[in-house]
Amino acid sequence: MASRGRTLGGGRLDADSPLLGGPLVDGAPAGEADRATAEPGFDARADDFSTRRPDDRVDLTELRELLPAPEQERALDDWGRSETLLKLADPVLDFYYRYWFRVQHEGLDNVPSSGGALLVSNHSGALPPDAPMIMQAIRRDHPVPRPLYMLGEHWFKGYPFVGMMANKLGMVAAHQRNAQRLLRDEGRLAIVFPEGQKGSRKVLWQRYRLRRFGRGGFVRTAIRAGVPIVPIAVVGAEEAMPIFAHIRPAQRLTGLIYFPFNHAFPQFGPLAGLMYLPAKFKIHFLEPISMDRYRPDAVDDAALIHAIAEDVRARIQTELDDMLAERRSVWMG
Repeated sequence: MASRGRTLGGGRLDADSPLLGGPLVDGAPAGEADRATAEPGFDARADDFSTRRPDDRVDLTELRELLPAPEQERALDDWGRSETLLKLADPVLDFYYRYWFRVQHEGLDNVPSSGGALLVSNHSGALPPDAPMIMQAIRRDHPVPRPLYMLGEHWFKGYPFVGMMANKLGMVAAHQRNAQRLLRDEGRLAIVFPEGQKGSRKVLWQRYRLRRFGRGGFVRTAIRAGVPIVPIAVVGAEEAMPIFAHIRPAQRLTGLIYFPFNHAFPQFGPLAGLMYLPAKFKIHFLEPISMDRYRPDAVDDAALIHAIAEDVRARIQTELDDMLAERRSVWMG
């Protein structure tokens, strides 16, 4: 019978007792109780980790195997993207893709068939049609069709119907953790438009002049995730939904991020979203830029990040200039 002041394991009930937060050594072979306190990092409960020291590093990439594999047949994925809604929208998207914009593409095989990749494109149009057409190119013509997510600004969350529809079509709030999970952990495709609002609010005479690519946040995202950047040049979107001028008083009155004036808005209201002009679309997917050679701490090198961002911007601008030089007609290509 155990005496008072002793635990069932034979040790005294003191500050080192497991009941008071001490090491669990009950039932350990002789000598391990001493090792538990004498050797830092030793844990008699840890099985194959019993010899790990505090300075050892666990490869967290091994934990990816614990994530469930993407289920293509799911109607709604973890990001809120609705395959059901996309299938319902397919007749409209296909009409624009095949017959209205008559999309031609080059270099589609530069988009990886597996693993994560960050697509980076120029942006334009009062209601930009570039993202849906890039998405359709990958869904319809890529050898291995894959879902495409768009990392967008948070403003769309402020518009209930727009926010819900954008989310179901694959819009994801552009946050570092979202990007890392999409690209690194799940190996998805994501697209970003570094020009942001500055690109979509350009008036007609400013078309195809790329704005500054922010502070290079997309470069940091690609380096952290260890995925390539695929630059994309799109011609046609500027003329499909041009902006002739901005109505500043209406912008302040409505609270919209901008209030454009063109052939369809504001006179036709929400119906303007279906009134794209039939400009000929050309989409060029350029050679991927690998981020493997950069160490994770490279994200803290502002000069390097700026240089890479400017290189991506220059590649897209050069391709746009070449495409425009070859174009004979806005409507026929």
